[in-house]
Amino acid sequence: MALSINEIKSGVTILVDGAVYIVVETQHVKPGKGAAFVRAKLRNLKSSYIQEKTFRGDEKIEEAFVEERKLQYLYSSAQIYYFMDQDNFEEIAIPVDTLGEKAKFLKDNLEVSGYFYKGDTLNVNLPNSIEFKVAHTEPGIKGDTAKSGTKAAQIETGATVQVPLFINSGDTIKVDTRSGEYVERVM
Repeated sequence: MALSINEIKSGVTILVDGAVYIVVETQHVKPGKGAAFVRAKLRNLKSSYIQEKTFRGDEKIEEAFVEERKLQYLYSSAQIYYFMDQDNFEEIAIPVDTLGEKAKFLKDNLEVSGYFYKGDTLNVNLPNSIEFKVAHTEPGIKGDTAKSGTKAAQIETGATVQVPLFINSGDTIKVDTRSGEYVERVM
């Protein structure tokens, strides 16, 4: 279905040059002389690349119908990650290229959101923060709670996160999956 420039708003998914984008921000401009146009900030759903594009008043923009599904992570094998669709219990294979850096935060039975367009997996969104057990880190020294500083800690999925000096092996920590940063220690 073709959209007019008046229908382009934040959250709408559109096709631009064969790629699926979500509109992040729009600015409708009506100059004193000439036709109205829309400046839009678009995020590519496959690569997360953000670009700005201007749409003229007479342009028709193709709407992309993106399906969001609740998925549960099962296991990985040879650069392929397997998820189960929560609605129909179908198994979905997603290559590591689609997941990117998010793959290092996947743990068993984690529920995520998957975005699909015409049967093709565009993106997988993890929860903003996840709790992990610290598998290994250098032992803390008494009195380290007052000083600032960080050290490397390996979490249960094998990823390395910078944590405060008072964190020890076996502690449970919360990690922000968007930035890969330590948030807090969980008691």
